[in-house]
Amino acid sequence: MDSKKLFLLDGHALVYRAHYAFINRPLINSKGMNTSAVTGFVRMLWDLLRTQKPTHIAVSFDLSGPTFRHEMYEPYKANREAQPEDITTAMPYIQSIIEAFHIPVVTVEGFEADDVIGTLAKQA
Repeated sequence: MDSKKLFLLDGHALVYRAHYAFINRPLINSKGMNTSAVTGFVRMLWDLLRTQKPTHIAVSFDLSGPTFRHEMYEPYKANREAQPEDITTAMPYIQSIIEAFHIPVVTVEGFEADDVIGTLAKQA
């Protein structure tokens, strides 16, 4: 029997990790764009695909609207700093890359990526 390997990725967590990994020496392309988040994300994704060889994979991202946690506790994440502009600029590129890899993106309105991942993991 073939063993199955499921990977459920928190997209924003990986993007932030990639961005801040290069914070002291950002990767800048010839047009002056900071490509740290894109490059780091692709490297991590490629490494995961190459070394772990998942049979199933999906990425989840946090959506911009409020979640059920905001309804329970209004100041939830109220003091959080705004997303760095370099990450905002990188997101469409990262989403295109995920699409090119034919990796499904799973989001649910009103829930954060880790909630979606937890639910999918429990159902798997």
